[in-house]
Amino acid sequence: MRSSIELGPFVLVLLLLASMPAFAQSIQFGVRPYYLIDVMKEGPLKSKLKSCIGITPHQSSFSIAHRGAPLEFPEHTVQSNKAAALMGAGIFECDVTFTKDKQLVCRHAQNDLQETTNILLTNLQEKCTIPFTPANATASAVAECRTSDITLEEFKTLRGKMDGFNKNAKDIPSYMAGTPSWRTELYSQAGGTLLTHQESIALFKQFSGKFTPELKAAVVSMPYLGFTQEQYAQSLINDYKNAGVSPKEVFPQSFNLNDVIYWIQNEPEFGKQAIYLDGRYEQKGFNAAEPEMLSPTMQELYAKGVRYIAPPIWVLLTTDSAGAIIPSAYAKAAKDASLNIITWSLERDGPMNQGGGWYHQSIKSAIRSDGQIYEVLDVLAKQVGVRGVFSDWPATVTYYANCMGLN
Repeated sequence: MRSSIELGPFVLVLLLLASMPAFAQSIQFGVRPYYLIDVMKEGPLKSKLKSCIGITPHQSSFSIAHRGAPLEFPEHTVQSNKAAALMGAGIFECDVTFTKDKQLVCRHAQNDLQETTNILLTNLQEKCTIPFTPANATASAVAECRTSDITLEEFKTLRGKMDGFNKNAKDIPSYMAGTPSWRTELYSQAGGTLLTHQESIALFKQFSGKFTPELKAAVVSMPYLGFTQEQYAQSLINDYKNAGVSPKEVFPQSFNLNDVIYWIQNEPEFGKQAIYLDGRYEQKGFNAAEPEMLSPTMQELYAKGVRYIAPPIWVLLTTDSAGAIIPSAYAKAAKDASLNIITWSLERDGPMNQGGGWYHQSIKSAIRSDGQIYEVLDVLAKQVGVRGVFSDWPATVTYYANCMGLN
């Protein structure tokens, strides 16, 4: 689609490792946005996106790195986040949990080490809450390794792997070989470098990026060894204050509304941009077409000081009688309540030729190809009015943002 040759993201990661000061000149889209445009149906959106081929890529805060770039790199690792930076992500995420000695680290869940790191191949497997047990005729393979099972020093000896496990495994190597076929192991053989929360701040500073740490729910009982939920929420903020980061650059997140309210009341400068990750879709009877049934309502959230809300993509979208993708009643209610909307996570469903997956479940009937990823993004941006989109491959969103003039 274009005459110039582009280096792949992995090659540019290596270049960035050697020359961090050259980062500003290294932002690039790679091949995927052009592939997605090429398989789109003909129409005004495709024409507009094609017209931007050849533009100079630049960083955009509309493009939020979801755990880095985990479509191809081990999530929450240095390598994954460097790839995301090279793709122009403007906001970077550290999912924050804690170790046995109550130190903050970046992991999607406190109990996911067995599927996102090499812990089962190390002596630290002996400390796991549930040691590896192979599958048998009546039960799946199981293991559970928590960050709270090990100290920070031990955590730092681990290496990241592509997220996934094989529930039918009879041995540990087979258990760890669970990467979905549409991802890749190409860049993960050496393992990714894990990050503490403080290290993530230092790394993201190098990218001139903003920060969106998510306070993850603890799987251990709280208080944990005297460490209360409030102290946990405060520790997250303290790391930014100690690093001299302006509150204007930080968008702390939590699925726990009490965490968000804590930040609003106790750290109001940070609380102004605190994001309520709305997980109420898991409640029995949830219906995005009836947002007035939610408790608290959108207006009540605003009255509590919440200014940002972030549901998954499918909650914000539905289809009309002609089968076109349109905003849901939930999306309209959030907008009417003057809430800023952020959503997650693009490029996480894999191939879209069968309606997409969990993240597109409300519009499955309208999805038939990968080319519709940009149709979904266009509705989210122009009709829903989202302020940013988390993506497992930030270049997809960066290209759209650059083309459409979004900051």
